[in-house]
Amino acid sequence: MHWLYLLFAAGALVLSMRTTSTALMVVGLIASLGLFIAWIVGWYAARMGDSQRDESQMIDPAELRRLRELAEARKQGTVPPPGPPPL
Repeated sequence: MHWLYLLFAAGALVLSMRTTSTALMVVGLIASLGLFIAWIVGWYAARMGDSQRDESQMIDPAELRRLRELAEARKQGTVPPPGPPPL
């Protein structure tokens, strides 16, 4: 959808370059600038929307501390018996 903004921006720019009316040229340039900015915002949203992390998969501090303690215990060779994770 954001590619349509780029197409319309190019059309508005061509319109403003071909016209002999100053008022139409100004309107075309402003429209072209606005549509180009809308294209950039849409392109950025499409690119960054795919790379956002899922917050439900993030580890809370208590779980991270438990995992670090478990890794440290494995390193020392004293692995505690597995139990249910604390809530």
